[in-house]
Amino acid sequence: MIGQEDPSKTEKATPKRRDKQREEGSVAKSEEITKAMVLLSGVLALRFMMGYYQEQFTEIYQWTFREAIFIEINKSSAYALFAWSIKKMALLVLPFLLVLFFTSYMTMRLQVGKLWTLKPLKPKFAKLFNIMAGLKKIMISPDAFVKLAKSLLQAIAVGIAPYIVIKQEMHNLLPLFHADVRGIITFLLTVGYRMACYALIPMMLIAIVDLWYQRWNHEEGLKMTKEEIKDERKQAEGDPKVKQQQQQKMMEMMMSHMFKDIPKADVVITNPTHYAIALQYDAMVAPAPLVLAKGVNRVAERIKEVAKENNIPIEQNAPLAQALYKQVEIGETIPEELFQAVAAILAKLTKFKNQ
Repeated sequence: MIGQEDPSKTEKATPKRRDKQREEGSVAKSEEITKAMVLLSGVLALRFMMGYYQEQFTEIYQWTFREAIFIEINKSSAYALFAWSIKKMALLVLPFLLVLFFTSYMTMRLQVGKLWTLKPLKPKFAKLFNIMAGLKKIMISPDAFVKLAKSLLQAIAVGIAPYIVIKQEMHNLLPLFHADVRGIITFLLTVGYRMACYALIPMMLIAIVDLWYQRWNHEEGLKMTKEEIKDERKQAEGDPKVKQQQQQKMMEMMMSHMFKDIPKADVVITNPTHYAIALQYDAMVAPAPLVLAKGVNRVAERIKEVAKENNIPIEQNAPLAQALYKQVEIGETIPEELFQAVAAILAKLTKFKNQ
């Protein structure tokens, strides 16, 4: 995929989508930069380990031509020879392979961070049966052309490097006729090292460009439509319709509980049509009058109806009703600045005249 094939996907990916894709193993990484770094580390490892390999090969050749020809082959000596061969092969191969492994691991780790998942290896049988789509993706997809272009550029780089180096060393080829084995080997290793370095320069440039391209392409592939972002937000925050229904149920429960407490009220203060506040004053319950219920419009009308059904006095005081509604929540005592106004109303009630 080059860029975004779906024009409706114009929005940057959300963190949730990025995390999900990362869990699936879909991350921006360049195989070319890994190849280039592994090749570079291999060349440098051979360059700086040349003395070590010389010692190992010298020991092998000396033992082969000085001691091995005199060994009598039997079960015991064959086992010892096999163990010695395995040990020498490990000493030759393992240090070099460890360098390559460490370089490959660190290059990939620096690209994608800490990530360990086997999901990319999981077989996707749906794609196996969709042969035509698979062939189309391999043969005529934009990604296929990009990979072909990278392969061609790398082939050209690897092909031109030996040509340049050999052309520069042509004048040193004839003197090799008089050189000893050590001189010939030194010349070949030096020329090979230069060839690798010449090939690495364009390969590193290709790898850097490919890394930029892979990250850009990955970002484009992660883009979402506005509708997808809305759906994700709904899932994260909850569907507004569901939240509204939940709030409505909570309000109904609160109202039901509130209306059950109204018969305990001593007075209902109104303004007289829009507001209604039911108050209770019991020194054993609270030091100041307590708001048992409050409401506006239809709720206020219902509070007054319940008050009438339970013979609770209803007093009209518009300023006080508005102040109580705005300043005090259900279950709270009234503030000190409203004590006098509420006390004046409670003093009129028969219940408090005899106290």
